[in-house]
Amino acid sequence: MAEDRSITQAREVLRIEAESLFNLIGRVGEPFSRAVELIYGCKGRVIVAGIGKSGLIGRKIVATLTSTGTQAIFLHPVEGLHGDLGIVRKEDVLLAISHSGETAELNLLIESIRDLGVPRIAFTGDLRSSLARACDVVVDVGVAKEACPFGLAPTSSSTAALAMGDALAVALIDRRGFQEKDFYKFHPGGNLGSRLRSKVRDVMIVGNQVPRVGPDASVLEAIREMDDKNKGFVLIADSGDALLGILTDGDIRRLVRSGKDFRDGRTDAYMTRTPKTIGENVSVAQAVERMQRDEITTLVVADGAGRLMGYVHLHDILGRGGTLKITLNE
Repeated sequence: MAEDRSITQAREVLRIEAESLFNLIGRVGEPFSRAVELIYGCKGRVIVAGIGKSGLIGRKIVATLTSTGTQAIFLHPVEGLHGDLGIVRKEDVLLAISHSGETAELNLLIESIRDLGVPRIAFTGDLRSSLARACDVVVDVGVAKEACPFGLAPTSSSTAALAMGDALAVALIDRRGFQEKDFYKFHPGGNLGSRLRSKVRDVMIVGNQVPRVGPDASVLEAIREMDDKNKGFVLIADSGDALLGILTDGDIRRLVRSGKDFRDGRTDAYMTRTPKTIGENVSVAQAVERMQRDEITTLVVADGAGRLMGYVHLHDILGRGGTLKITLNE
C-alpha cells in the first residue's frame, strides 16, 4: 500500500508542477522580450543572483547561458555584500531570482548594483514586491501553489524559474543566430563535440551505401538507385571512380515540370557537373560550417585527384544521433 501512496503523491507533484509551467505560457509577454533585448545588447556579462533554492536555479541558468553563447556568472548576494560586488561592471546586466521578492540580502545587493547603473531584471512571483520595484524589467514566474504539501519547500516555484531561464537562453540562441558549430566551441568534450572534432573520413558513408551510377546509365536507372538507397541524390562516377557529377531529386522535379521525356536519356546529359566536394581529412566542424554556409545538407567526399570516396550528410552528423563511426564498406 505504501508504494501505491507514493505513486499517487508523485503523480500529484508532477501534475501541480506541470500546471504551474502551463500557466506561465500566457503570462510571457513584453517584459520577457525586453529582458531578451537587454541581455542581447549587453556588452558585458549577465550577473545572476539568488539565495537558497533560487541560487541553485541561478547557477543552472548561468550554466545554460554560458554554454549557448551568453557570458554569465553567478554572484551570491551575501558574498556580493562582502567584497565580491567588485566583479560587477556597468556594462553588465543583473538577473535577480526570488519567488517572494523579499529576500533581504538580495534586495540589499540590488540597491548597491543600482548605484552602479547596471540594468536589472527580476524573476519573481510577486510583481508588487520590493525586488520588482527595484528592477527595470520584471518577468512573472509566479505559481498558484507549491507541490510541497505544507506549501513551504520551493518546488513549483523553483521549477517555474528554471523553465523561464531555459526560455530566456533559447530566445537568446535564436536572437544571436547561435548554431550547432558554435555549440561545439563550448562543448569540446561532449558527444556532439566528439563528432565535430573528428575528421570527415570518420563519419562519411562509403561503399555500396553510396547512391551511384555510371555516366551512361539512363535517368530512370538513376531514379531507381536514388529510391533503392533512399537518398535525394545519385552520384555519377566512371569505372575508375572519377567523380563526374550529381543528379538530385530537385533536378528530377524540374525535368518533370519541363514536360521533356527524359527517362531513357543518359544521366550525364542532365547531371550537375560541379558537385560540392570536401576532402576526407577536413574536420567535421568545417564540413558542417560549409554545409550551413552553402545551404546544403550533403557534401561529396573526393580525393585530390577527383576520385569519389563517399559522402557526408548533415543529418547523420547532427540530427540522427547514433555512433560516431558510421562508415560502411562493401
